Amino acid sequence: MPVVSGSECVKALGRIGFEVYRQRGSHIVLIRKSPPAQTTIPNHKELDRGTLRAIIRQTGLTVEEFVALL
Repeated sequence: MPVVSGSECVKALGRIGFEVYRQRGSHIVLIRKSPPAQTTIPNHKELDRGTLRAIIRQTGLTVEEFVALL
C-alpha cells in the first residue's frame, strides 16, 4: 500500500470523475455520478493503510489502479 495524504487521495480520485460534494471539519465527502459511488476521505497528512484500503474498495478500484492514478 502506498503512503498518501488525504489531499493526494482527493486529487487522484478526481482524475476518475469524483468531485468534492461537501466537507465537514477534516472529512471530505466525494461523489461520482456514473457509475454512482461515494466515499469519505479524512484530510490528514498520512492515511492509515486500512483507511486507504477501504477508500479504494468503496471506489471500485484495485490497489494497482489507484497507484497508477497517483
